[in-house]
Amino acid sequence: MDGKPPPRRKPQDLAGYLEALSRPVFRAGMNWRVIDAKWDDIRDAFAGFDPQTVAEFGPREIERLLADPRVVRSKAKIEATIDNAQALLELDSEHGGFARYLRSHGGFEGTVGDLKRQFRFIGDSGAYHFLYGVGQPVPPHEEWFAADRRPARQSRREARELCKPAATSGA
Repeated sequence: MDGKPPPRRKPQDLAGYLEALSRPVFRAGMNWRVIDAKWDDIRDAFAGFDPQTVAEFGPREIERLLADPRVVRSKAKIEATIDNAQALLELDSEHGGFARYLRSHGGFEGTVGDLKRQFRFIGDSGAYHFLYGVGQPVPPHEEWFAADRRPARQSRREARELCKPAATSGA
């Protein structure tokens, strides 16, 4: 994610977590200045990011948001925000608090991996900026950015070997 990092503050409630989680969703593939300029309107359109309200958005609310010129009218990002509100509520319930969920992975890399699995439109950069923004421990940005986060790739030869049928014994 390019641009300035979000302000660093621990959310006071689940709406704060959903708002912090939604910012990288809307910034993905966009100029951060555009999103920051629209952010107050996006917050208003998403009911202050109240997760219970957003989680209950249905087709009527999605159509309303798609027609609202104040927000980024991306159906995928709107639906991701709704799905993420639902996931946030589930994780909050399962772990006895969303902050407990964030601390349940044994460190930064584990937390990033699980955020990417649990939430739509959250990749490495979005997870880093979310965790930074909500006051969780993160490595220094320069160190994290310089690290090779791509999964190890197999060589073509290794991939071909795995695809060969197993040899049968002549017994």
